[in-house]
Amino acid sequence: MPNEGDPLEDIEIDDDRVERGLALLARLEHEQLPLPDAVDRIETVTSDPTVTRTILDRAELHGIIEREDGIVRPKSRQYVRFERDVITKEGDFSCRRCGSGLKTGYFIDLEAGELGPFGSSCIRKVTGRDD
Repeated sequence: MPNEGDPLEDIEIDDDRVERGLALLARLEHEQLPLPDAVDRIETVTSDPTVTRTILDRAELHGIIEREDGIVRPKSRQYVRFERDVITKEGDFSCRRCGSGLKTGYFIDLEAGELGPFGSSCIRKVTGRDD
């Protein structure tokens, strides 16, 4: 019987939310950020607290981030390149981060799948270009 307190056993290994969350954390442009800010980024992938904990635990386990005293430090330096990794689409969208209506949506093209849509300011915040 799985340990009910262990989120690593509660979430399927191939859950695409976990994979996208790990891919996003690996691409953040921060030397460090407070845990609530990291959770804010992860919430663009999922609002499920169990999945969020799983993403953070697996990211630490796989060396994608370090966590200490409420601070998250991304270890990778594979930043999102706007020219290559951000796709622009026209249409009627709602920003995945703030909920604003959009005519132009920006999507991050991660190995684990597309993440978005975001508005022009939220795409910069999610990737760590703006605080």
